[in-house]
Amino acid sequence: MEKLINEVTERVLGGGKITLQEALKFIDIDCNNIEALNLLFDGANRIRDKFMGKKVDLCTIMNTKSGKCSEDCKFCAQSSHYKTGIDEYGLLDYDKILKRAREMEEAGAHRFSLVTSGKGMKGKEFDKIVEIYRRLSKDTNLKLCASHGVITYEQVLKLKEAGVSMYHHNVETSESYYGNICTTHTYQERIDTIKNLIKADMNICCGGIIGMGESREDRVKMAFEIKGLGVKSIPINVLNPVKGTPMENMEVLEPSEILKTMAVYRYIIPDCYIRYAGGRIALQDKQNIGFKAGVNAALVGDYLTTVGSNIEEDKEMIKKEGLEV
Repeated sequence: MEKLINEVTERVLGGGKITLQEALKFIDIDCNNIEALNLLFDGANRIRDKFMGKKVDLCTIMNTKSGKCSEDCKFCAQSSHYKTGIDEYGLLDYDKILKRAREMEEAGAHRFSLVTSGKGMKGKEFDKIVEIYRRLSKDTNLKLCASHGVITYEQVLKLKEAGVSMYHHNVETSESYYGNICTTHTYQERIDTIKNLIKADMNICCGGIIGMGESREDRVKMAFEIKGLGVKSIPINVLNPVKGTPMENMEVLEPSEILKTMAVYRYIIPDCYIRYAGGRIALQDKQNIGFKAGVNAALVGDYLTTVGSNIEEDKEMIKKEGLEV
């Protein structure tokens, strides 16, 4: 295995590509094989350094409309199909959003994203969110991101005009496993939204969730599928089982399994932001290792329905690993 890791690392550093079969061998490395894992992490770190440098991108999100979602995504606390006890509220007013945005900007976040529950936004509600972005672009210096579900080409253009520079829309998992996590909309609908973003020349943030019962092969396939879409910002969430959802009894992935996945994604897509996202608390005291294993971006602060990370502590951790915020 060590010989293969060295061979593939040098190939990728030279501008070549890892194959699907090689990526599957990497992600199947036994988590007790510390020597092979360290070699893999070191290779991913070298690839990150060559193609992306040492800068780490920090983003934060705000849940600006919560709950009552019509979709049945089996991992989600906000689905109306399940009773999870979360707070439910409609679209927040501008003053609350601006206050949060300024707090995040002061704390050192680079990007700020508004996230709303539901399959998508239409009519007056969509017009309202566009106006909120327009005002935020004038009242802050943050790069604005958006996450509002499925979206049309015309809607993307309106968001761009209002100051949004990136749209977030996960594929969630591989195409072959998708039917196991959602039945109310298809994998193709997600791809159609991403194609609308590409058509409008909008930057795309697209990743998924690991630990939902999928195989390691599914995780690798998701990476190759995302690569095929030309995505350069890839948030990798780790399932945080929510009581009341069909996935409430899922076992949380082990830290080494999470870190190994992150490293393999760096081999598959060398020139992108591999982003720590929701659920990284599962790494416990090993979060810093990711920044030495290919990770170069992070979602900081609180998440949609769970407590996230301390921004100042994240910045210190990143600097200690020789990277720049």
